[in-house]
Amino acid sequence: MASVSWRGIWPILYAFFGPDGRLDRGAMRAQVEACVRGGAHGLAALGLATEVSKLTPAERSTVMAWLAEDLGRRLPFAITVFGETPAIQIAFVREAAALGAAWVILQPPPQRPLGQDELLRFFGAVADASPLPVAIQNAPQYLGVGLDTEGLRTLRRNHANFVLLKGEASAVEIARQIEALHGEVAVFNGRGGLELPDILRAGCAGMIPAPECFDAQLGIYDALARGADDEADRRYAAVLPLIVFLMQSVDQFLCYGKRLTARRLGLGAVHDRQPAQAPTPFGLACLERWAKALGPL
Repeated sequence: MASVSWRGIWPILYAFFGPDGRLDRGAMRAQVEACVRGGAHGLAALGLATEVSKLTPAERSTVMAWLAEDLGRRLPFAITVFGETPAIQIAFVREAAALGAAWVILQPPPQRPLGQDELLRFFGAVADASPLPVAIQNAPQYLGVGLDTEGLRTLRRNHANFVLLKGEASAVEIARQIEALHGEVAVFNGRGGLELPDILRAGCAGMIPAPECFDAQLGIYDALARGADDEADRRYAAVLPLIVFLMQSVDQFLCYGKRLTARRLGLGAVHDRQPAQAPTPFGLACLERWAKALGPL
């Protein structure tokens, strides 16, 4: 595998479950193969799309091991690290490194409230023990806690292996963060691809979407890389209604994004792990139109 470039579109896997409630091995593999076949620059797992908080520690390890096995070093992969204490996260980071992960994305611990100084100490302890490059998931609107710009600068100043940021912010806010970090940290945004052309123009290295329309997002990324801004904007306009539909909430994104991915992969029924938003007939009809428009993955 070639050296890792901190750029591009890195889809993050959904957690697919079988009717028995266990992780669906075949569906998880199908996502990986579709992303490799479709030209993704890398893959990721165990973030919000993977419903990491619903998985047991053993299941998190399983998802990570399956991803490494299925990729077979064809693409680099990143792993989101979830855990209540620095010791738990450090152990998982080392497990990710042993499986060949290229970098890790640290999530804030789930306990609340959590002050910025405490969050800096937590992230710093994990970063100092990590054998891999470290990102943090800075998504206060989704996770309820995050670092401000000064906190990000402090983390970068004190921990040299903090070299990436997984943001969940508007193009305007991402541009401000990139400027404040003086280009020392590669920034990937999320939010399902909202404002994708503008977050790339703002200086983002790329995006970490879920797989449901990553192929369309790759087209946008490639068009901008070629300097074809008008084409990128046209491609974005074509999928924007879908992104808006999905990104009304995390629950809606999981409910319908996973089902659209399954439909495009040719998989069967999607089984949820509760608590989960239930689909409606109208919502499924919307997805059916999008599945026909986008075609198979």
